Amino acid sequence: MANIKSAKKRILVNRKKAARNQAAKSAVKTSIKKVEAAVAAGDKEAAQAALVNSISTIDKAASKGIYHKNTASRKVSRMSKAVNSIQ
Repeated sequence: MANIKSAKKRILVNRKKAARNQAAKSAVKTSIKKVEAAVAAGDKEAAQAALVNSISTIDKAASKGIYHKNTASRKVSRMSKAVNSIQ
């Protein structure tokens, strides 16, 4: 355990930031699962609605530095491709 005041503060701040990052990543994963479920069910309208929500969630995470911009772009691209493949 840290003894120095600044080190103790860093521990607290890092825990808070890690919890915030984890919550954002979890939200992204959940939104992606909703899109994948709609695609698997073949429901194009639900998939498109979920895709819009998911893109927003991913962009927010990328803008805060939780995901690299290329990672975010790749996730959006894969979901869009899946939604567009529904007949």
